[in-house]
Amino acid sequence: MIEIYTDGSALDNPGPGGWAAILIDGSVTSQLSGGERRTTNNRMEITATIKGLEAVPEGESVRIFSDSQYVVNTMTRNWKRRANTDLWDKLDAEVARHDVKWQWVRGHDGNRYNEEADRLAVKEAKKQAGAMSRPQARETSPAPTATPAPQPRLTHLDESGAARMVDVGAKPETQRVAVARGHVRMADATLHLIRSNGFEKGDVIGVARVAAIMAAKQVPQLIPLCHAIPLDGVDVGFAFDPDAGRVNIEATARTTAKTGVEMEALTAVSVAALTIYDMCKAVDRGMRIEGVRLVSKSGGRSGDFTAE
Repeated sequence: MIEIYTDGSALDNPGPGGWAAILIDGSVTSQLSGGERRTTNNRMEITATIKGLEAVPEGESVRIFSDSQYVVNTMTRNWKRRANTDLWDKLDAEVARHDVKWQWVRGHDGNRYNEEADRLAVKEAKKQAGAMSRPQARETSPAPTATPAPQPRLTHLDESGAARMVDVGAKPETQRVAVARGHVRMADATLHLIRSNGFEKGDVIGVARVAAIMAAKQVPQLIPLCHAIPLDGVDVGFAFDPDAGRVNIEATARTTAKTGVEMEALTAVSVAALTIYDMCKAVDRGMRIEGVRLVSKSGGRSGDFTAE
């Protein structure tokens, strides 16, 4: 049986992309790779599988190893094909020519051939990006036509515009941290009551802190397309600012996962602010929740971000 390890990569998704397939036939190992200037991670994953099968003689038994749940589950569990239908048709044709078995492997888990396929795919994607950035030779006639810059794309929409949960199966698990802030502006008397614990409902800050942590744990139930991820910790802090007449809120969320915790941190701040409003609205209905924003995140393929 011939073994094929495949991987695909896109730097900006969509953006410059690469694919790779490593074929193992007994003691013989061969590598295939290529790229496209504007593509997606999923298209490169499918392309890698197609190219690998194209290199195998018809009728051979093949086992495909892929860290893409998108590819493996579409072919074995009949996931709906809402996008990339042109590539799925090509893959179906290649599968029909062979006896194919599918096996999902965890990405970046130490598998030698999976790691090599990933390296080759990323190398091809970077090669495509480099080709796009190099200046083109000047033409005298006709005048050169400017190439439109790639347009930003919402990651929670597929190529057909339908809502989707982003496939993070190929991403490595990394330590990720997100920090969000916001504040509740209120009357001086309300601020004094909170500081002195003067509300009949009890400890406003204590209840708001518990509410924030509980909300961070419920993000997948509150926001439809968010992944359920394990939280390593959620810290929520409050600071009184009498000069500005407000309570400042900061939430820090941490995880070791394939996707980030920005929404958990933002949700924690938002629910803490709502809890303060709920507990104090009897004396101050003019309170305002303001400035809820992400101030920093770290970890993951997209790198670090700091707003302030």
